[in-house]
Amino acid sequence: MLTCRIDYTIDPRKAGEFARYAAAWPPIIERCGGRLVGYFLPGDGANNQAMALLDFESLTEYEAFRGRLAADEDAKATKAEADANGCVLVESRTFLRRV
Repeated sequence: MLTCRIDYTIDPRKAGEFARYAAAWPPIIERCGGRLVGYFLPGDGANNQAMALLDFESLTEYEAFRGRLAADEDAKATKAEADANGCVLVESRTFLRRV
C-alpha cells in the first residue's frame, strides 16, 4: 500500500474556496481509480497549510490514476477553477509506505 500525501500551501483568505475545491475532488478521484482518505484544512497552527491523503496499491496504480485524471474533464475544470481563484499557492506530493 502506498499513500500519496499532497501538501498544499493555500491563501488563508481563500480557505472557503479551497474547501469547495476539496469537496469537488472525491467523485473524480474515485472515478479515476484512487482511494481518498480525506482532505484536511488547518485547525490550530499554521493557517496556510492543507493536505490530502490518497491510497494506492502501488506506484504503477498511481501512475495509471494520474493518466486517467489528466484526461478527466471534471478534473481539468476543478484545477482550472483553483488556478483562477488563487486558493492553492503551492502543491507538492510525498509518497509514504505504512509500517
